Amino acid sequence: MRRLIETRTARNPRLFFFQVLVIGLAALLVLGLAYRQLFKTQLYSERERLQSLRRVVVPGPRGNIYDRDGRVLVGNRPRFSVVLGLAELRGEFRDEYAKVKRNYSALASNDRPNSDQMARIARAAVVQRYLDKINFILNRNETVRSADLNRHINQSLLLPYVLLDDLAPEEYARLIERLPVDSPLQVYTSSTRYYPYDSAAAHALGYTGVNNDPEAENFAGEDLMTFKMKGTFGRDGLEKVFDEHLQGETGGAIYLVDPAGYKVKTDDLPSRLPVQGKNLTTSLDIDLQLAAESAIGDRVGAAVALDVRTGEVLVLASKPDYNLNDFVPHLSHDEVKEIEDSGAWINQAISGAYPPGSTFKILTSIAALRSGAVRPDRPIVDCDGVTHIGNKRFVCENGDGHHGEILLPEAIAQSCDIFFYQAGLLTTPERLAAEGRRFHLGQPTGIELPNETSRMEIPDPTWKQRTQKEGWFPGDTANMAIGQGYVLVTPLEMACFAASVARDEVFTKPTLLHDPHAPTQHTPPIGLTPTQRAALLKGMEEATTVGTAKFLTTIANLRVPGVRVGGKTGTAQKRVRQGDRVGNINYAWFIGFAPIENPEIAIAVMVEGQTIGENYGGGFNAVPVASAIMQKYFEKKSAPPVQPVNFKVQ
Repeated sequence: MRRLIETRTARNPRLFFFQVLVIGLAALLVLGLAYRQLFKTQLYSERERLQSLRRVVVPGPRGNIYDRDGRVLVGNRPRFSVVLGLAELRGEFRDEYAKVKRNYSALASNDRPNSDQMARIARAAVVQRYLDKINFILNRNETVRSADLNRHINQSLLLPYVLLDDLAPEEYARLIERLPVDSPLQVYTSSTRYYPYDSAAAHALGYTGVNNDPEAENFAGEDLMTFKMKGTFGRDGLEKVFDEHLQGETGGAIYLVDPAGYKVKTDDLPSRLPVQGKNLTTSLDIDLQLAAESAIGDRVGAAVALDVRTGEVLVLASKPDYNLNDFVPHLSHDEVKEIEDSGAWINQAISGAYPPGSTFKILTSIAALRSGAVRPDRPIVDCDGVTHIGNKRFVCENGDGHHGEILLPEAIAQSCDIFFYQAGLLTTPERLAAEGRRFHLGQPTGIELPNETSRMEIPDPTWKQRTQKEGWFPGDTANMAIGQGYVLVTPLEMACFAASVARDEVFTKPTLLHDPHAPTQHTPPIGLTPTQRAALLKGMEEATTVGTAKFLTTIANLRVPGVRVGGKTGTAQKRVRQGDRVGNINYAWFIGFAPIENPEIAIAVMVEGQTIGENYGGGFNAVPVASAIMQKYFEKKSAPPVQPVNFKVQ
């Protein structure tokens, strides 16, 4: 029989073909399985890893910012939130879904929600039950936002779902006491930026914004699906310039998840704790800063104070300002509008360019002395209150306008316009401009802040021809000599100028960073003879005792006996339109330094008038601000050191 079958098979080529085909296919299947098992194992293992592992990134807190005495200007405070672990609610979600499905079963199919909608209803109901427990403890009436919940489940399932954010400390304490340890409800503590002095030094310190994509350098799992907790980044001020320095080191963990995306407990996967960023010590003195801002008050203005020796910025005040804590987590629409309407976004100290008025007469004096146009012991004009330059009439706006024949020191002290008109004409506009540029006026200082303006200007005939397409007139020189016309400076520039004059040098590089071992800055000398410098300083000191700035020393000597101040006031005008009116508003200025015999602190103050025709002069409006700063500086110098205040920030 067997032989018969074999004979038939051999005689039947079709049957033989199918036998070969079956054997070939079986061999191919075995080879394919072997190939996949032996050679594709790594590929499929990698695919399994990518499907079952998830990475969670947690930003580190930012570093603190301190003033020069170690007091916290910017820190981190705890931010308390109630979060819900959704992975622990899978059973409740399933039970609630079954209940929702039964409740809708009696409805016609067209009226019933689909399965996805019923799942959303079920999840919202479960989460609301947990939120009601929190409402009961805190006496609140919060409800679940279903859209937010579903977005979180679809995009950030591994992260805890935030039910309530930024709890008050007493609410945090109540929840810690009442919530069970093993509850899916937990109180989560993160950190957020905190500004202990609210609006103080707001423009210098800056603020942060929300970073939805924090970096996780040198942490495993870059190819995994990653969920990121929100971080922050510097948006303005020192927070922006030193963002990389202040930014914390990101931590995180890798989790095993089930097919639904829920976390599975495991202890053998990589994890790393976040690390706080590096701290930054500024040159600011918060006591002097607060004194300056209080003195400016609700007016528009700026004040800058420098350490004469090092160029470190002790004060950088700009008004109006804003409360930095309002930026955490973000400004409201009304807060943004209020800042915009008040003009508080502008850092007046470095972004506003203004005519310096009579404070520029110090530069004119130096240029005139160095050029030989003016000698300390010779008058150059007889001031009777009026002079004609070209075909225009120029008047002396200061004092009674009849200074007679006066020397340079008296001209500085009395701020005689007629004297400086003539000094400028004798010096020439080219030399005035060259002297200004030698002091680095007309260019940014390079301070460690964003948005320093480049609109400052030290003009000359070539500049006017290039920009205005017209020639230079003698009246332009006269205006330039008293800090009017086309001259524009910032308060920071004028503070640097004052510090340079105090050191008898031509340039001061400002810095907002404190170095207790910083050397004295050295730049080229001004180049005045001892007699010329003595005349200049005599005029600046007399300006504070018998001249236009005498209010300063009157106040200062009440608190700091024996301090000699050198200074110069100024009042500049700018033509503006206010509604239907066109006219001038005034800028009140003061620059100065003290003690005059061994200068330590240099100051520039600018306060802007707000109404056309308003009597707004440097002696009455800018000097009190400088006085407040100097009072506080010398009070602190004579007082014992004060320990830094602990604001309980991280």
